[in-house]
Amino acid sequence: MTSSQTPRSPWLAAAVLAGLLGGCAVPSAPRSVSAPVAPQWLAARPQADTAVDTTADASLPHHGRLADLSQWWLQQGDPVLVELIAAAQAVSPTVASARSRIEQARATLVGAGADMLPSLNASASASRGASQLGTSPSAPVATTLQAGLQAAWEIDVFGGRLASRRAAAERFDGAQAQWHDARVSVAAEVANQYFSLRSCRELDTVTRADTASRAETARLALLSMRAGFTAPATEALARASAAEARARATQQAAQCELDTKALVALTGLAEPDLKQKVATAQAIPAPLAINMIATVPADALQQRPDVFNAAREVAAASDELGSAQAERYPHLSLSGSIGKTRIRSSSFAATLETWSVGPLTLSLPLFDAGRRAANVDAAYARYEEAAALYRARVRQAVREVEEALVNLQSTAGRSGDTQAAVDGYRASFTGTEARYQAGLASLVELEDARRALLAAQTNAVSLQREQRAAAVALYRAMGGGWTPQWDAAGGAARASAR
Repeated sequence: MTSSQTPRSPWLAAAVLAGLLGGCAVPSAPRSVSAPVAPQWLAARPQADTAVDTTADASLPHHGRLADLSQWWLQQGDPVLVELIAAAQAVSPTVASARSRIEQARATLVGAGADMLPSLNASASASRGASQLGTSPSAPVATTLQAGLQAAWEIDVFGGRLASRRAAAERFDGAQAQWHDARVSVAAEVANQYFSLRSCRELDTVTRADTASRAETARLALLSMRAGFTAPATEALARASAAEARARATQQAAQCELDTKALVALTGLAEPDLKQKVATAQAIPAPLAINMIATVPADALQQRPDVFNAAREVAAASDELGSAQAERYPHLSLSGSIGKTRIRSSSFAATLETWSVGPLTLSLPLFDAGRRAANVDAAYARYEEAAALYRARVRQAVREVEEALVNLQSTAGRSGDTQAAVDGYRASFTGTEARYQAGLASLVELEDARRALLAAQTNAVSLQREQRAAAVALYRAMGGGWTPQWDAAGGAARASAR
């Protein structure tokens, strides 16, 4: 259409056609699915030592912000642990990958939004030449300069592009949740490894003390045998017991070295620096306090970023199904252009200005050998998969919380008896050792009492380690206290995408 024509009729036709086709809604699958859970926790929950205000957001260990996560770990009374977690998150490939997925999802969201808007391109050209027709005199050499703008817009009549944009927005939300999940996972892994190292060092202290005690007994037995007061078999037993203790201490020291190297790999710190930090750390803190446990499983699921992401995948799969269905319906597109041409020669100069609106193109899919129908079937299969994965994720989340609660309750119930066993066996060993030195007890009795004390001390340290692992597991199972509330930019992106 040139400047001498009116654009009213094409625009009117486009509006009428869009109105007629816009009444056709493309059906899709539900954007959310149900995953029934029990109305209450079936495992017993450990009682807190002090009353906790469960209505205060401050009781949550992690609000989806880095500072809150660090603050929660800082409340455990061990600054070294906080420092190690921060170092691990800075070098973790899992966190880096999650951050990269956020940027990729953001780019996809921007691209999906751009597909809904008209595109505009500029062009410019310059040429110089002459043309001759038949036997006519040669035309003068002319310079031609052209510049213009071309616009194109595919009208989203059936909402296919809008559905694609909504799917991209859902995945952008899910990518942010996955980043939080990665950080919580790294924090839990570092905490477990750190507590394992601290427990290993405690066991190393126990085994070294046991080794020293057995070595002293073996020394006295040797002197007694040389003096003729002890049988060679008794001295051999004492010597074997000391050798066994030295082997156990060597094995325990090696295990501590392995735990140290594992922590070095997680945090990226130099091994000498890490050893110095652990060596100067305060006494191992009390078991982690669980400040808040959701009253019902449904509330707990709201604090799981992985469950939140699985729900976003269901919604995205539903939108992608709608987009695939929209491809089976007519497509309406509109284009236009505006340009300016300047022609100049030695005897002639002219300027032409042109513009056009159209063509208004309606594309009707007639035959594609079943390609579009197959795409719809594939999209529906992906939706069914996403729904099944969401339900499985919910069941797994409930299971993890229940298991952590059972383990916490079990370790709490065993704590008193374990400590009583340590105290009792220590008193028994002290008495037996005194009787042995007075010649009223045999070395066999002494070794039995020593072995029982060592086993009780080892069980006490292991129970403390198990209790901390259960607390960290509950922290992880509750999503680290994460809540789906992000910064204003993220909220604005989601709001504008829907």
